[in-house]
Amino acid sequence: MALFPFILIRELRFEFDPVLINHELIHFRQQLEMLIIPFYLLYLINYLFNRIKYRHHYTAYRKMYYEREAYANERDMNY
Repeated sequence: MALFPFILIRELRFEFDPVLINHELIHFRQQLEMLIIPFYLLYLINYLFNRIKYRHHYTAYRKMYYEREAYANERDMNY
């Protein structure tokens, strides 16, 4: 989880996973581009809208704009 300015990792086995780190760095860039607070507000609104629409946490999460961008580019270390 990218919670500016930190990356929080639940399991130590993922601590040095380059794909996971890059995914979270993409979120850092998203946060900086949107001046941090607006990012969190829009992230939450997007999630809540998707949660109502899809009625399932995982589906709502994966269909969020910010997550789609991060998942689509997490293996591109130059993104």
